[in-house]
Amino acid sequence: MPYEAPTHTVERSLRATTGAKVIAGVDEVGRGAWAGPVTVCAAITGLRRPPAGLTDSKLLTPKRRDALIGVLEDWVTAYALGHSSPEEIDELGMTAALRLAAVRALEALPVRPDAVILDGKHDYLGAPWQVRTVIKGDQSCVAVAAASVIAKVRRDRMMAEIGEQGGGIEDFAFSANAGYPSPVHRSALEEQGPTEYHRLSWSYLDALPRWSHLKKVRRSEESLELENGGQLGFDF
Repeated sequence: MPYEAPTHTVERSLRATTGAKVIAGVDEVGRGAWAGPVTVCAAITGLRRPPAGLTDSKLLTPKRRDALIGVLEDWVTAYALGHSSPEEIDELGMTAALRLAAVRALEALPVRPDAVILDGKHDYLGAPWQVRTVIKGDQSCVAVAAASVIAKVRRDRMMAEIGEQGGGIEDFAFSANAGYPSPVHRSALEEQGPTEYHRLSWSYLDALPRWSHLKKVRRSEESLELENGGQLGFDF
């Protein structure tokens, strides 16, 4: 299916209107998974011509993503990954976990970005970062598209490695589903219950009576604020 190649239009606009020189594209993967971390990639690309075929990772076949990442990781000026664990997702909720992973990625870059292009319409990052949200930025912005592919491939590989550990983990077929819902994944959950890699606050446990007692109820925003002395530190 044909698609339009991403451009540097947003990057050029940020440079012209804000004076930003170093701009990072940010994208996430793993938000809807039942198991594994949520992973965020921050990528700096400059204004160079992108590799042929670069676009949103969801529009690419696994084979094409695997071929492209080898080129991308050498082509980008810099990139870094940040993760939030299943435990952090259960404790904080997805919005705060995304912010935590994004900050980890951005702070791991060798240079601090002057501005960030964030895929989607919701700014889950917030101050002190200067953020421009772009709906379908992973299709239209070069830096976000690069972050999209790197995040997807690296998290898929991480989940495949987890799935090869043995001891029953292989039954969840993480190498095929990357922790997302699938018939094989559900069947293994029904038989074995959730592993240490599963998110225990997710609603899939409601449909598994044998294991539903393991479901965690995330503490409210108010209780977290009280625990932190009135300073949440996260953008819920």
